[in-house]
Amino acid sequence: MACTNTEKLGDVLVLGIGKTGEGICRYLAGLPAGRVDSVTLYGGARSEECDATRALEEAGVRCVLGTEDVEGSFDLAVASPGIPEKSAFFRAAAAASAEIIGEPELAFRESPQRWIAVTGTNGKTTTTSLTTHLLHEDGRAAESVGNIGVLCIGEVGHRPEGGWLVAELSSFQLAETARLHPRAAALLNVTPDHIEWHGSMEAYAAAKEKIFANMGAADLAVVSMDDDWCRAVAVRCAQRGLRVCELSIDRELGGRDAAFIRGDRLVVRLDGAEHDLGSVDNLKIRGSHNWENALAASALALFAGVGEDVVARGLASFSPIEHRIEPCGEVAGIHFVNDSKATNTDSVEKALTAFTPKSVVVLLGGHDKGTDLTSLAAACCREARVAVCFGAAGPRIARALEEEAAAAGSDLRVVSTEHLRDAFDAAVAAAEPGNTVLLSPACSSFDEFSNMAERGRLFKSLVAGLASKGE
Repeated sequence: MACTNTEKLGDVLVLGIGKTGEGICRYLAGLPAGRVDSVTLYGGARSEECDATRALEEAGVRCVLGTEDVEGSFDLAVASPGIPEKSAFFRAAAAASAEIIGEPELAFRESPQRWIAVTGTNGKTTTTSLTTHLLHEDGRAAESVGNIGVLCIGEVGHRPEGGWLVAELSSFQLAETARLHPRAAALLNVTPDHIEWHGSMEAYAAAKEKIFANMGAADLAVVSMDDDWCRAVAVRCAQRGLRVCELSIDRELGGRDAAFIRGDRLVVRLDGAEHDLGSVDNLKIRGSHNWENALAASALALFAGVGEDVVARGLASFSPIEHRIEPCGEVAGIHFVNDSKATNTDSVEKALTAFTPKSVVVLLGGHDKGTDLTSLAAACCREARVAVCFGAAGPRIARALEEEAAAAGSDLRVVSTEHLRDAFDAAVAAAEPGNTVLLSPACSSFDEFSNMAERGRLFKSLVAGLASKGE
């Protein structure tokens, strides 16, 4: 099937020289003659010549490096995620272009058939991966793409006939969409995150809501009803005539389309027909928040035509993904869990509920986003036995935990260290047999690591090293 678009793109500007920018350029440079007149890459102020830019130049891409002052006139600009819309770089590109979009939007325009999309502050990756797993369980071709780490545009060129793209979409990516129209989409939750990029909580929530912007009555919008922001979105979707599958793990729901827990059973009702998908105890992914992820993925897969028995089987066989409450060993009766993907406070609060209260030694810290810590501090005092704080955000987190523990009369012990290696050693020293040492940082990783995956893999290597010593 591959690309089905024949629209002439004209002169195209690509913003950013990272993985996304390079992937977009390579795709555009490989299009048939006549679809693209020229491709120009602006790498940004800190960009400089490298092997990637030299290869792109050889492919016919003009690379402009070391500046954000965009000159010229373009029919279309494609921006990498993470370049804020309010930045001078983005504004300069927008002023020089008839239209500016993001990479998932370009991929959709090139190949718009059979898209499923997932967004939310937390749970996106698990839900996306699980939805793809359920499609695979049914023998269907499907690829997880988007914010999960696989470029949407990279899959367009070799999509098989009938294949699905299951896209994890961040607020950054959704903010730069215009025509994106998935057949089914899920909004899991909206809690404070990336406010510094969007400018306000309202703008952040509005970007998430754009996942449903072009959907109609023949599509399915799966929306959590356990979240105030999401409930408001569900109301607006229903008012537009969209088919809304309301989702809750807190209560049983009525209506023709709903996903909920009944007793310990995962239940999805679509068009009035109920599907009992088995007990939550069958899931290998831990925590009640993963019940929500499982329900959302099930609703999306059932809507795509996967049978009830296949969904139930797929739910039971799905294993935790790397860096998301990922078990990574046991040493001397102490369990180790890598949740490096927990880069905001809400995801940590949910992770803590996956374990017996007061059995967790949690590692918190990293790059400080300036997030409010009130709710996190309360959750740690309630759920954790020890909190080890590290990195640039460590001192602020430690103060918040200590103040909350004193006010609440909690016995939470707070330990401060400088780096993750130090934090790991302190956590091992503080843990007792039967405890879980949980890396769930509530922060991004950029003070010490290039990304959260590097951080998580260091944690796992430290666990492996501890095991090899027989401690």
